[in-house]
Amino acid sequence: MILRRIIEHLKLQHWTAVVIELLIVILGVFIGTQVSNWNLERTTNRQAAEFTVHLKEDLREEDWGYQMMIQYSRVVLENAERTVQALDGAAPASDEALLISAYRATQYKQKLRRRATYDELISTGTIGLIRDRVLRDTAMRVYNMPTLDNMVREGMQSRYREAFRMAVPNAVQRALAKSCGDRFLKVGDYAGIAGVLDYDCHPELDAGTVRAAAADLRSNPTIVPLLRLRVADIETRLADLTGNNREIMEGLRAIAQEKP
Repeated sequence: MILRRIIEHLKLQHWTAVVIELLIVILGVFIGTQVSNWNLERTTNRQAAEFTVHLKEDLREEDWGYQMMIQYSRVVLENAERTVQALDGAAPASDEALLISAYRATQYKQKLRRRATYDELISTGTIGLIRDRVLRDTAMRVYNMPTLDNMVREGMQSRYREAFRMAVPNAVQRALAKSCGDRFLKVGDYAGIAGVLDYDCHPELDAGTVRAAAADLRSNPTIVPLLRLRVADIETRLADLTGNNREIMEGLRAIAQEKP
């Protein structure tokens, strides 16, 4: 319609009308472009805000999991050292206490990572929507840090764990797991972390069974060397989490302590 009018004005050499019509076209294109840009910016800002909220929620849970791994591993480490001291005579322990600490030294914690938001941002190439640089860098370092996965893998594949499982009768292991194993803990419960594995317990086993199982451990020449190896592995990973990766831990702590 406008183009037809411009052509007619050109034929009639109505230059003023031509200029006016062209200005109308240019103004219309400009306004349309601006509206489109505004809509795109508004959509982008909304997506950025939503992703930021979701990423912070994920990282709050990651912080809880990080603290869980640290405190839980410290309890396992304490039990491993206690077992070594009992077996080498440095700190004698009763048969029941030996079995409990030896069992708890085999334990490891595996938790599903909460990383759906980060994975979506990476897979779609939209990580730049997270404009908070500290938040973005913390997420990238948390989800690409191998230490947590290494801790789980080493716990699962621990040679000490294997030796203990082979040396102690299954009935005794089941009784230990029932009475002295991990307690359930709701995600986000920081106060309850310490009590997941560190609590008083007494397996439902008769004295003869306890004595025989403890004797099996005491007479096994591979237990102490493998425990020492397990102690060294746990100490290394704890040093990674709390020392080498302190900035990650502090970044997670800061996000977790923000008001949602």
